[in-house]
Amino acid sequence: MKLSEAKAVITGGASGLGFATAQRVIDEGGQVVLLDINDALGAESAAKLGDRASYVSTDVSNEDSVKAAVLKAKETMGGITLAVNCAGVANAGRALGREGPWPTENFNRVIQINLVGTFNVTKEAAAIMNENEPSEDGERGVIISTASIAAFEGQIGQAAYAASKGGVHAMMLPLAREFANFGIRVNTIAPGIMLTPMMAGMSEEVQASLASQVPFPKRLGHPEEYANTVAFIYETTYVNSETIRCDGAIRMQAK
Repeated sequence: MKLSEAKAVITGGASGLGFATAQRVIDEGGQVVLLDINDALGAESAAKLGDRASYVSTDVSNEDSVKAAVLKAKETMGGITLAVNCAGVANAGRALGREGPWPTENFNRVIQINLVGTFNVTKEAAAIMNENEPSEDGERGVIISTASIAAFEGQIGQAAYAASKGGVHAMMLPLAREFANFGIRVNTIAPGIMLTPMMAGMSEEVQASLASQVPFPKRLGHPEEYANTVAFIYETTYVNSETIRCDGAIRMQAK
């Protein structure tokens, strides 16, 4: 697979890790359809990327919305060869906080977006990829999802987030085993503390404190480094059913 020939759908593509990935695909000569729920930013981001990019409003937690978006992407690009799941939320709350037990509704929302949303996009994109002509290796497509280091070292208050990202990591292997029959690879990236728009909005003191916890390099991760990891996975056919940590060797403490 060559990124220059990629036909990519990227959820959460309007900003952060998703937009950086879209920019990398466009820079290499590929095509991109951004799937996001922020319509204004999605349209703006697609315009920044140029003629080979477009935007489709998508609620990844809604199966019908995902089906329609993936079909639209197929029509726009003439197929799909790469799907990158970056859409997610990071709601935090202690299970037993000062105001009592955390509402299960909040837990469910995180699971629906981060985990079920990833599954929705994965299965629908795979169905389109299965229509592709196979490469010399028999490859038809690549799916890359976003877990988190919280999947392995979730902190206090991250029960929902860690469960959702742990689920993304755990479902990778059975999906990779199943999709191997169709020539579709499934991999996952587990980012550390990345300099996303949400993180950039925090004070310099908070950012410096977080950066000091990273063994090397002592800084926050750049979205472009996530995008580089996507590019490596896409173009390296023998990488399959792998979770790659992109985290500067940090191992998060309890809090």
